[in-house]
Amino acid sequence: MPFDRSVKIAPSILAADFANFGAEVQAVEAQGADWIHVDVMDGHFVPNLTFGPPMVKALRKHVTTVMDVHLMIAPVDPYIDAFADAGADVLTAHVEAGPHIHRTLQAIRGAGMKAGVALNPGTPASAVAHVLDLCDLVCVMTVNPGFGGQSFIDMTGKITELREMIGDREVHIEIDGGVDVGTAESVVQAGADVLVAGSAVFRGGSVANPAPYGENIRAIRAAAGA
Repeated sequence: MPFDRSVKIAPSILAADFANFGAEVQAVEAQGADWIHVDVMDGHFVPNLTFGPPMVKALRKHVTTVMDVHLMIAPVDPYIDAFADAGADVLTAHVEAGPHIHRTLQAIRGAGMKAGVALNPGTPASAVAHVLDLCDLVCVMTVNPGFGGQSFIDMTGKITELREMIGDREVHIEIDGGVDVGTAESVVQAGADVLVAGSAVFRGGSVANPAPYGENIRAIRAAAGA
C-alpha cells in the first residue's frame, strides 16, 4: 500500500447483495473501486449485527485492491489477530470502543496491518492527537455508526482540524457515512482522501448489470474534484 493523497473511492459492501458478496466485490473493483470497505458490527457497540472474521476471510479471496476493515465492535483487542489472519490490509478501531486505543493501534500494526482509528460524530479531533504517530488512517464518521443509507452529518470542521494536526505524516483521512455526489467535494476540500460510499455506489446496479457501479464511482470522483 504505497501512500498517496489522491482521492480513493471505497465502496462499502454493506450496501451490496449479501447473497452474492464475492461477485459484488469483483464487479465493483472492475468498475473502478480503489478500496473495498468492510463494516463489521457487533450489535453491542452499534445497534446492528453484520459478520466476523470468517466472512472477511472468504471475501479476501475476491479482493484485489485494498481490504479496508472497519470494526464497529467492543472490545477490539481480542479479535485483532483473527482479522489479520482473515487478510485485512487496514484495520480500524473506534477510539470510543475501549480505554486503551494506543495499545490497540500498536497491536494492529504488530499484527502486520495498517492501523486506523475512527471518530464518531460527537467525538472531537483532539481525541486522537496523541496517537497520530501510530495511525495510518483516521476515519471520520459523518453518520452515527450502525446502518447504511443515513443522511450526512457535516464534519468538515473536524476534517480540517485533523488535516492540520496530521501535517506531513502519511495518514489518510477517510470519510464514512452519507458520501455521495452532493457531499464529496466539501470533505475532499477539507482534507479527506478516502471516501466510503455504500448506497451511492451500488444504487441502480447489480452483478448482472454492473455498469451503474462505474457510473456512480466516476460521478463521486468527479464531484470530489479528483
